[in-house]
Amino acid sequence: MKILLIGARGTVGRGVAAELGTRHEVIAAGRTGGEVTLDLADPAGLRRALAALGPLDAIVSAAGQVGWAPLLALTPDQWAFSVANKLMGQVNLALVGQEFLVDGGSITLTSGVLRDQPVPYGAAASLANGGIEAFVRAAAIELPRGIRINAVSPGVLLESMDALGPFFRGFEPVPSARVALGYSRSVEGADTGQVYAVH
Repeated sequence: MKILLIGARGTVGRGVAAELGTRHEVIAAGRTGGEVTLDLADPAGLRRALAALGPLDAIVSAAGQVGWAPLLALTPDQWAFSVANKLMGQVNLALVGQEFLVDGGSITLTSGVLRDQPVPYGAAASLANGGIEAFVRAAAIELPRGIRINAVSPGVLLESMDALGPFFRGFEPVPSARVALGYSRSVEGADTGQVYAVH
């Protein structure tokens, strides 16, 4: 398969690239680097970038930044940034990306454990994750041409515990290699409208 992987340089993205890259052609993309540079918050630029790649078998997003602060300290700009990047950025990717997928292709988005297991400072992430999962379930019943869409919901990553450990006391960290299996299941499986929790 020819797979576009957005966020390929991040912790999750590196694990996904290692997993899928053994069997498929993985095109690395990101906002600041990779084989393709694109911004999920810019639908017109996203369309131009995808058009230059030709038909794709799968699109995978392992991207999405959010504001991280106490609930009442999150600024309007941080809320807007979180929605524009992690939530609407991935919605943009699905809506534009489906145009460039082969019949029966797939889209995989990323939510996260904070949708249903919130922690202090993570309200913006919880909001974005919940929106992504609701969108995936709704989009699955309307996407044309047999295109599938799923999400992977990673837990806190083992590789991120040095930075995030204080916020995730009591959570069992998950290695990125295990999280990557959820993306393989989405890309190489047959399901649609599913959320694969890897917590």
